[in-house]
Amino acid sequence: MTSMTGGLDPAIAARLKRSADGLIPAIAQQYDTGEVLMLGWMDDEALHRTLTTGRCTYWSRSRREYWVKGDTSGHVQHVKSVALDCDADTVLVRVDQVGAACHTGARTCFDADVLPLGQ
Repeated sequence: MTSMTGGLDPAIAARLKRSADGLIPAIAQQYDTGEVLMLGWMDDEALHRTLTTGRCTYWSRSRREYWVKGDTSGHVQHVKSVALDCDADTVLVRVDQVGAACHTGARTCFDADVLPLGQ
């Protein structure tokens, strides 16, 4: 993981509010249905690669390396748009998801463990 801005536009890099480890959460959302697919982590270089390649690139906190969604699974995320939230501390990546988004093989990471309300 790089601590420098890498190839990221300096104007964008200056706006980002990163965690102590230099990362920002990146929410992947299906562009046409609004379905929330997954949460990944990006540093400046991962965001730069996502913006310039049209494929989501994340920073794996466990493996300590970059990964392009779908390179090994075939479950590619084609980027349609990228937006910062109002505090510039989260990225929303609208994608066209091919296949499953979750590493478990599920379409989304958020459908297996719905918590009960009113408890």
